[in-house]
Amino acid sequence: MTKTIRVAVPGPFPEPLDYLVPLRMPLPPRGSRVRVPLGRRELVGVVTAAPTTSNLPSDRLRTIITVLDDEPLLDEEMTSLIEWAAHYYHHPPGDAYLAALPVRLRQGQPAEPAIESAWAITAEGREINPHALERRAPRQAALLEALQAEGSLSTARLAGFDGDARGALQRLVERGLASLTQAPDYGLILGRGEESNLTLNEEQVEAARAIQPGPGHEVVLIDGVTGSGKTEVYLDAIARALTQGLQTLIIVPEIGLTPQLVRRFQQRLSGRIAVLHSGLGDGERLNAWLAARAGEADVIIGTRSAAFVPLPRPGLIVIDEEHDASLKQQEGFRYSARDLAVLRAHRLDIPVVLGSATPSLESLENVRRGRYTCCRLRQRAGEARPPVIQLLDMRGQPTQDGLSRPLVEQIQRHLQANGQVLLFLNRRGFAPTLICHECGWLAECDRCDARYTYHRGRRRLQCHHCDRDRPVPHHCPSCGSVDLRPLGLGTERIETALQAAFPDTPPARIDRDSTRRRGSFERQMEAARRGETRLLLGTQMLAKGHHLPAVTLVAIIDADQGLFGADFRAPERLAQLVVQVAGRAGRAERAGEVAIQTHHPEHPLLQMLVHGGYPAFAEAALAEREAAGLPPARAMALLRAEATSREAPQAFLKSALAEAPHDPRVERLGPYPAPMERRAGRYRAQVMLQSDLRAPLQNLLTQWLPALGSLPEARRVRWSIDVDPAETL
Repeated sequence: MTKTIRVAVPGPFPEPLDYLVPLRMPLPPRGSRVRVPLGRRELVGVVTAAPTTSNLPSDRLRTIITVLDDEPLLDEEMTSLIEWAAHYYHHPPGDAYLAALPVRLRQGQPAEPAIESAWAITAEGREINPHALERRAPRQAALLEALQAEGSLSTARLAGFDGDARGALQRLVERGLASLTQAPDYGLILGRGEESNLTLNEEQVEAARAIQPGPGHEVVLIDGVTGSGKTEVYLDAIARALTQGLQTLIIVPEIGLTPQLVRRFQQRLSGRIAVLHSGLGDGERLNAWLAARAGEADVIIGTRSAAFVPLPRPGLIVIDEEHDASLKQQEGFRYSARDLAVLRAHRLDIPVVLGSATPSLESLENVRRGRYTCCRLRQRAGEARPPVIQLLDMRGQPTQDGLSRPLVEQIQRHLQANGQVLLFLNRRGFAPTLICHECGWLAECDRCDARYTYHRGRRRLQCHHCDRDRPVPHHCPSCGSVDLRPLGLGTERIETALQAAFPDTPPARIDRDSTRRRGSFERQMEAARRGETRLLLGTQMLAKGHHLPAVTLVAIIDADQGLFGADFRAPERLAQLVVQVAGRAGRAERAGEVAIQTHHPEHPLLQMLVHGGYPAFAEAALAEREAAGLPPARAMALLRAEATSREAPQAFLKSALAEAPHDPRVERLGPYPAPMERRAGRYRAQVMLQSDLRAPLQNLLTQWLPALGSLPEARRVRWSIDVDPAETL
């Protein structure tokens, strides 16, 4: 006799698969992992129903190999959330379940934290004089002396002793002079709970009052200018959650923001802090996830995937920089961490806080419709004042590798006044491409509709879309000329220009190329915070969330690259980036300035940001989106297809549209080539679907998508659906 269970396994399966469980095995509960056969492979899956009935006869079902968890790894709240997300984003449930788990759990490893060994002194050990052991066992004598002084020794502490310290301790244990204990080591950071000398101003007090951790769902948008003290509001709410014994989940968009936040939270909070992001080792991430699940972590700080961290005693969820596109997964399981966090808080009946100096238009629209409560922080904390913004007209200006004379003079003035200067250019490498001065040949990627970026430091050409790279040619492949010149600006080129202009003030370049080594970003940012680095240069890694109190001048080298983007969200992204970068200036007592180099100083977007700030831009942008019928005024989904030939994606999408159920409430546009049609050697096309309401769009997708895999044209393409896309490129 056997029983049937349903298992979500990774792969393109629209539903979980049915398996048999022999009587000799325990029946695995819903939310536990099992190892199952699939074809010739063995996979780890998650049980979604146990026991259940199958529409297939038992002789057609395969038997599970083993049960990996005696108890549910995922509770009912989490399994329900994952299944909702898989349904809403129309993604295979097995892939959704596995994406919610740390890597080691996906691989079938035990759901157990690391074990830390500790040796403690016994009563008998306290009575022994270590010098009596010194002649016969000097290592034991040294360890016994340390045990008597400290009471216990951890594994980490043994690094300070020479030789086989573990073996010597074991002999002390055998003699009854020490005892060995082993306990789970979740790798938590212990908060120090230090008192703050900062006092919340009236706006901050009002915002903090709007957040009540514990039962009672509400979405609170903290719309605060840069430097207004949003983090202080978070800390006040989290501290109140801790006094109630409740957990807080904080989600940040990028790894770079995590160390700064952790340091600040460790200083101010008294709880145990777990950190979760992709920069950690697999074991560290597993420990943090298990600490949250076991309730051992009081505060969990993580990036996008932390939206799926189990919380046995939830009290508050915070999404910092809620506008950031990094919160939306762009490949595979295309979920929005922000939107899932809001839904999860609603289901848990707890508040969720969204914070940003440049809120997304979606969140502002929800405020306008009365769904969210908005608390505005319009004044900078303490004595800080908003920076003065100036547009530098580059038309006709002589420049030295992207630096105009007025900008160089401004930088010199701030350096002489002992200020710190931050220069921003969202383009790494030396130059966006290489050009032949004789015939005009351009170094173009042969796999993408894009040009190679010239990296002078490595003497390589690299495509930043598919990562293909090649050596810099010695001569032009077209005409043979050796006069190859870099065209355009990158951070490496600006760094060279700064070294020439300010030889006594070496710049620190912070981008993906200069921070590849683990810990290098944190070290450079810490030096910048201490004011040791006077000239900072970087990409968007520097743009958001970082508190640099010594910065008095921010210079945006090229504001024009975002003015004419193909994506309808390009103006919003540029406005957010400009405001976020500008916000790094004047965050302490000294006044700040912002210089924006542009060839289009009269552009309406730039003029609006300079004279009306982000609120004026957002109001105008919302009106434009509504007039154009674009999100957030309407719901959107993109059906994408790609193949090695240009014709196959178009053919698939045309056949797919022919199969779509008719619903006049859903508008269809396409198929049309993606703005970058060829990427990584594959041609891409898409269909846009829009509706005034989400329900008709979701209903159409639910009826339509399951049939697409059986279309003859589907065999020639990769296709995917993106609900609520963050970008349409």
